[in-house]
Parts: sequence; structure tokens; C-alpha cells
Amino acid sequence: MKTFKAGNITFQYPVSWEVEKADILSNPDCIATLSKGEDNLINAVMFPTATNLDDYKVFMEDAISDDGGVILASDFTQIAGKDAIKLHANMDTPEINFDIHTYVLIENKIIYIY
Repeated sequence: MKTFKAGNITFQYPVSWEVEKADILSNPDCIATLSKGEDNLINAVMFPTATNLDDYKVFMEDAISDDGGVILASDFTQIAGKDAIKLHANMDTPEINFDIHTYVLIENKIIYIY
């Protein structure tokens, strides 16, 4: 495992993944982008929020569904002892079909999305 650290964010990732330059031009809240081949990508974002996990879960599900995605699983869970959302969805567009696996945490009015 390797360790990624930026500001107050630290997480471990497998050595088979590579850190890329975060795309802050089109996604200014992005703090990390990791990739494993052409078909796998992890983006980590963080930004101030006034919401809570209950409301964000509904917002996230609605946004994916409104874009034509199918929610396969959406649950509250715990990551490292912190309350979180774990979501799995499928997006099928004319150009590409892909799965989304997302974890969301909120701490000290900052939302973290992986």
C-alpha cells in the first residue's frame, strides 16, 4: 500500500494504482485523482457544506437518477469509525457504460467524496 496525503486528507491505496495530476480546472474541489488502467478511476473531492448525510444521500441518489443512472445500492455505513454513505450505481450513456462506487463522509462541515 502507498499513502496519499494532501492537507488534512490521508488515505492508503494499492501500489497497482497511480496518482495523477488532479483536474482542478474542470473540478476545482478535486484533491486527488488515482487511476488503474483505462477503466478504473478514483477522484477524491472536498468542499465546505451545510448539509448532512441524510440530505446528501437523497440529493446524490436524485442526481444520479435524473441523469439516467440506476442506483444498485445506497446505504449508510461506517468508515474508520465515521458515519458515511456507500453508493453503487450504473450509468449507461450512448458513449459509455460504467459503474460508480462512491463513499461520502462529512466532518466539521466539510464533505469528502471518494
